Amino acid sequence: MKRKRRTFSREYKISILREIESGIKQAEVCRKYDIHPVMVNQWRKTYDKYPDTAFSGKGNLYKEDAKIAELERLVGKLYAENAFLKKALSILEKRAIEEK
Repeated sequence: MKRKRRTFSREYKISILREIESGIKQAEVCRKYDIHPVMVNQWRKTYDKYPDTAFSGKGNLYKEDAKIAELERLVGKLYAENAFLKKALSILEKRAIEEK
């Protein structure tokens, strides 16, 4: 039977992180709340990186990260297009030389 995806509020996530920071072992807290330790580690990284805006959305990337990811995709696309055009140009130049 599939387990239904759970959603946690911002306050709930922060309370769990504070509980771990207070000295209780992460494994104990994870067992107590039935949460996988990897998820808690992801929450901690997100909270450390964006303490004010962490957990404000529905799992979407933050605007800066989304913009960076979009620009990286664009750079990759342009790089591939540039390589293709260089190859096509070299082939056309060879044909032009051979026809002379």
